[in-house]
Amino acid sequence: MNTAHLDSSTPPADAGKRAGKPVLVVSALNKQYGGLRANSDVSLELHQGEVHVVIGPNGAGKSTLINMLSGDVAPTSGSIQLRGREVAGLSSDAISRMGVGRSYQKTNIFAGFTVLENCRLAAQSRAPHPWRLFRHAESHADTLALARQAIVAAELEGREARLASELSHGEQRQLEIALSLATAPEVLLLDEPLAGMGAEESRRMVALISRLKADHAILLVEHDIDAVFALADVLTVMVEGKVLASGSPSAIRANDAVQAAYLGETAHG
Repeated sequence: MNTAHLDSSTPPADAGKRAGKPVLVVSALNKQYGGLRANSDVSLELHQGEVHVVIGPNGAGKSTLINMLSGDVAPTSGSIQLRGREVAGLSSDAISRMGVGRSYQKTNIFAGFTVLENCRLAAQSRAPHPWRLFRHAESHADTLALARQAIVAAELEGREARLASELSHGEQRQLEIALSLATAPEVLLLDEPLAGMGAEESRRMVALISRLKADHAILLVEHDIDAVFALADVLTVMVEGKVLASGSPSAIRANDAVQAAYLGETAHG
């Protein structure tokens, strides 16, 4: 196989080494807005223990893809299977309850609540009776335990009592990931989690995502090329709503079409 010319039907170069069945399988996914096709026949797989990074220039269809996977946008056609169950077109709440957590490009937290309160609310949303009246929220021992576990996993221990608005930008991004973790997801969809970060914050976030992949299948949309190549086990490049290439980071680095469309000299830097 000539890895310099991968296309959307070509499996990753290391696909034979990938253990177990994929957690999430996307097949021929399309999204049409009138005469505009935002996504066209997009296919990919997510495996536990891997970070699958999706990159591409602005307008490539990355956000549309992640919005369809999370249920924020319904696909026009195609399949999204989570552990063999079709979820395409289900609501975001239903998909979340089935084990898919996501973060957004813009921080989506409750600024006036503490870190623990933020995570407790996220965990409580997954309880069988999340908003049962006449029962004090603090009595939900399991919910609190899950919230505290998420705080530790997102490396925010010691900040439980701080207001979210008082956190640094990097810590707020960590809190958003903690909110996803509090819902006990199998799949994490991370939409530009390094946006707006300085160098030290970016290093911490890269290390955090690297640790989280052991227990999750992660899809990451990111523009920071250094972070992309530090994190990616599998790399998919999108251009104009289509998959241009998908494979190992080394194969993508060597792909002339990818360099011409997006990476340029940064692929060698």
